[in-house]
Amino acid sequence: MTDWTELDDRAVAVARGLAADAVQRVGNGHPGTAMALAPAAYLLFQRFLRHDPADPTWLGRDRFILSCGHSSLTLYLQLFLSGYPITLEDLQSFRTLNAITAGHPEHNPARGIEMTTGPLGQGIASAVGIAMAQRSTRGLLDPDAAPGTSPFDATVWVIASDGDLQEGISAEAASLAGLQELGNLVVIWDDNRISIEGDTAVAFTEDVPARFRAQGWHTLFVDLAPDGSVDVPALAEALEAARAEATRPTLVQLRTVIAWPAPNARNTGASHGSALGADEVAATKAALGLDPDESFAVPEEVLAHARRVGERGAALRAAWQESLDTWRSAQPERATLLDRLAAGALPEGWRDVLPTWEPGATVATRKASAKVINALAGVLPELWGGSADLGESNGTTIAGGGDFLPAGSAVPGADPYGRVLHFGVREHAMGAILNGIALHGLTRAFGGTFLVFSDYMRAPVRLAALMTLPSIFVWTHDSIGVGEDGPTHQPIEHLWSLRAIPGLAVARPADAAETAEVWASTLESRRPTGLILTRQDVPVLDRSAGQPASEARRGAYVLAEASTGEPAVLLLATGSEVALALGARTLLEDEGVPTRVVSMPCLEWFAEQPATYRDTVLPPHVRARVSVEAGSAQGWWQYVGSDGGCVAIDHFGASADGAVLFAQLGFTAERVAQEARTVLARLG
Repeated sequence: MTDWTELDDRAVAVARGLAADAVQRVGNGHPGTAMALAPAAYLLFQRFLRHDPADPTWLGRDRFILSCGHSSLTLYLQLFLSGYPITLEDLQSFRTLNAITAGHPEHNPARGIEMTTGPLGQGIASAVGIAMAQRSTRGLLDPDAAPGTSPFDATVWVIASDGDLQEGISAEAASLAGLQELGNLVVIWDDNRISIEGDTAVAFTEDVPARFRAQGWHTLFVDLAPDGSVDVPALAEALEAARAEATRPTLVQLRTVIAWPAPNARNTGASHGSALGADEVAATKAALGLDPDESFAVPEEVLAHARRVGERGAALRAAWQESLDTWRSAQPERATLLDRLAAGALPEGWRDVLPTWEPGATVATRKASAKVINALAGVLPELWGGSADLGESNGTTIAGGGDFLPAGSAVPGADPYGRVLHFGVREHAMGAILNGIALHGLTRAFGGTFLVFSDYMRAPVRLAALMTLPSIFVWTHDSIGVGEDGPTHQPIEHLWSLRAIPGLAVARPADAAETAEVWASTLESRRPTGLILTRQDVPVLDRSAGQPASEARRGAYVLAEASTGEPAVLLLATGSEVALALGARTLLEDEGVPTRVVSMPCLEWFAEQPATYRDTVLPPHVRARVSVEAGSAQGWWQYVGSDGGCVAIDHFGASADGAVLFAQLGFTAERVAQEARTVLARLG
């Protein structure tokens, strides 16, 4: 590297010193990896990453994901040195209350933080989703451009740790990335062979590059420099080769020594997750040629040199803008589409295509969802998705959408820009990939599996909620209605387990009409949403005694009012059990008990409504309340109160026909009516 200067060496030394200082000041953190990776991260930000610190959310940028989020200083230091809105004072407040330099990076694109990382493996898996979205967007906006010539071509760069590659999700995602021939994805593996418990040989001895090669990856190796640091020229050569690889994702195995050059802490497990100590910090600074008596020292000439990367970024952005302007002139219709997608807007009249059903028809909500997806696909070219090998069961296939597969695939009909995603039996990776697609920002993707397997997806679902991403999770086969598949496939605790995640909307529509409205609200909300859908057919409900299905957008509404207009009892239900509540209402009304049925497809949406609306639906003075849901009763008590009752299931199911199980376990109109009678009798 002929352009690497003494000032670059000093900038790397300063970054290492700042990493030690930041952890030492707060007394906790992960200094060792940030110190070891400083040369690699600096090289990436200064020479390879296409970015502009003056415009962090520039559409044409490369994406950088720090999958090993515990080494957050690796990212913060380069953002500071490059001139992003992260200051020296922010580094000094590392891991303290209200600091933007949190212990693990938290999604903040305006400051250069592309995603929240920390749970290991999530970053590398979401990076696969970003790379897939990059290809999909190119196909949507500029499919005929020669490789490397489109303004929508970009590279996704990842730094990952030993821990990332030990987590099973990384293998799931890497397998799919290799199959998809994602040449726009480069992962730098920090091969330092140290974890909290010491040498990784206690748990991790496999031939990692061989594993990745078997999954279709291009692999490169960069050994240590003679002095024990990162071999910068060799790494630069490897990154050039990685960027030139067009048809395979690349893994760069980078040997490092954790906490280098700390005289005593280097290559130790202690340096992974603990402050070095004042004496070791001073000794490290002496080894780096820094003043041991100074803390958070950044020489002006070093910072000025590092921030010249802004000039490089401005030039790259100007060239990209020229390319984009040329494209706009040649593709005015696609340019209009880009503007809409960038604004996160939906097209005029898009709701007009939503299908409708006649009351009295019977249709599983998973099948209604499939019909909605295919109707919306005709007017929303940005909508795409698939399933974890359950497309036919989940109803997640866009008819005629083409299989999203590389051109070299042996699968008939493979389309590198197809709209049908095949995740394989990889629910965990599917969740993270959906997050990556959402992080990319221009398209909307959904992924399906059975509700019971949402357990395999919990980590990415939680991260979607943390980042408020518009990820769409389609979870079908939502109850004991699964039937003969038995208790292993019958979700019992899952609804309330998912509702416990702050920021996640869990929407369980009662029928086909509500399913259409829930889908529409999901697309409008731009927040993570789980659609909970039935396997079994359910009736399309008659709403003549209450409000229309469009009220589902409020999360809860009066589906059937009491005959007197003043209910004596409220029946609260979701999903397939709403029909049971309506049947119970008929029984109770025949007995002279004024009964209101409230459909509650999404408790989170309902909680966001004004208190006046909530009290209109659930009048506080009506204490006689019964919830009806084929799952745990756990959270329903907040709605029915201590005086109310729950028709629920708080044990595992059984293997039998779904209809038989509903009757056997008490999910009948008569049982709901009897629970209402019991509650009314208790209240006197």
